[in-house]
Amino acid sequence: MNSKIIEKIKSDEILSKIIDKFDNEIYLVGGTVRDFYMGLESTDRDIIVMDQEAREFALKLSELFQATFVPLDEENKIYRVVLPDKINYIDVTNPVGDSIEKDLMRRDLTINAIAVNIRTGELIDISGGVTDIMNKCINYVNELNFVDDPLRLLRVYRFQALYGFQLAPETINAVCKYSDLIHKPAVERINYELLKLFGGEYAHVALENMNKTWILEEIFPFVKELKQVPPNSHHHLDLFHHSIETVKQVQILYNEAPDEVKEHLSRIDFGGFSRLAHLKLAAFMHDIGKFSTWTIEEGKHRFIKHDDVGSKMSVKILKDLHFSNKQIDYISSMIKYHIYPSHVMTSPQITEKIMMRYVRKMDTNSIDAIILAQADRLSARGPEITDQIVERNITSLNMLLRFYLEARETLKPLPKLLSGNDVMQILNIKPSKRLGKIMEALHEAQISGDVITKEHAIEFVKNMV
Repeated sequence: MNSKIIEKIKSDEILSKIIDKFDNEIYLVGGTVRDFYMGLESTDRDIIVMDQEAREFALKLSELFQATFVPLDEENKIYRVVLPDKINYIDVTNPVGDSIEKDLMRRDLTINAIAVNIRTGELIDISGGVTDIMNKCINYVNELNFVDDPLRLLRVYRFQALYGFQLAPETINAVCKYSDLIHKPAVERINYELLKLFGGEYAHVALENMNKTWILEEIFPFVKELKQVPPNSHHHLDLFHHSIETVKQVQILYNEAPDEVKEHLSRIDFGGFSRLAHLKLAAFMHDIGKFSTWTIEEGKHRFIKHDDVGSKMSVKILKDLHFSNKQIDYISSMIKYHIYPSHVMTSPQITEKIMMRYVRKMDTNSIDAIILAQADRLSARGPEITDQIVERNITSLNMLLRFYLEARETLKPLPKLLSGNDVMQILNIKPSKRLGKIMEALHEAQISGDVITKEHAIEFVKNMV
């Protein structure tokens, strides 16, 4: 196995150039070695330089590669060299402690605590990381490392989400023991790990296991409410497990989607993470409004306007986790409209006009909302939701998806027919909530195709008096 790593290092253009140029004692460490052992490509190369200041060596690398030097953490002497392609980068640091072994013992997981001397090929694996990779197991290096940096508690599940590895029993016990420490790290760091987690193919597995160690409720208190809503006529699972199943179905739909859908959902549009990661977070939260809207009438469970309520609830939750306004707008919109595509396609007559209205309204989020609606439907069975209903719903949503993919090529932005000032002059009114409602109604009329010209728009607003 080690010979493969040596060959990988030798064939790596960036690492081989470093070997040729410098005679320093340099170790490839952490995630890069893990990825090499797993046969995965890696764009980041984490190195520890033993016999030179990390800053000085990183500056030399930036000169060698004509790259950008970025001080990531001056206090801990961590520096990044971003190569000209803006994809590959090298993280440079000195060892924590006076040896490579001591450095590795301070790391989070055994699979991340492996080092290889890039010149000699010497393997340093004092905690059994290679064995754990082969056995597909996630285990800690030292239990007390969770105390030193409690964010490592969440990283356990981030890596499970990425690789689907099982958790070692001792790791589960340790996370249970220290789960209340998860609030100590900066919120921004928690935010980062969460998006890494939701971006993983096995996010649903990680979420299920987080629930078993209480850490999920520490981060997302609304989980307690989800667990209180039992299986009902709308879904055969309790609300918590329905939410996790919806995350799973989003991933399955992505895996099976045509290339143009995959390309859209893989785009990095929000905060350095894919649409898919944000969509799966929205899937996990899509029904958070059900608990507060839950009523039982004549034995039937009802959740009237839970989509609107959940969307509003999500804004505060996401703000507390320091998501950006752009991220919040996207996720809250997905929650608000997670039923909308299905409602569109249950019209007595499905016409091009009806589908075009959907496309106009959802715009660049059209694909995302359809995928979420399908995932929600696939996650639900019950007395009122038969297999035939599910199949019919999925088929109709696929029709809507195909329509969007064809229409978007020729779709032009709607013209702005009237400004707010125009409407105020026409109706002789001042800025107010009424003006906002009129502008919103005008936009909806444009989307529906009922208002096409400026003359139509003037007539429309006059009729609203």
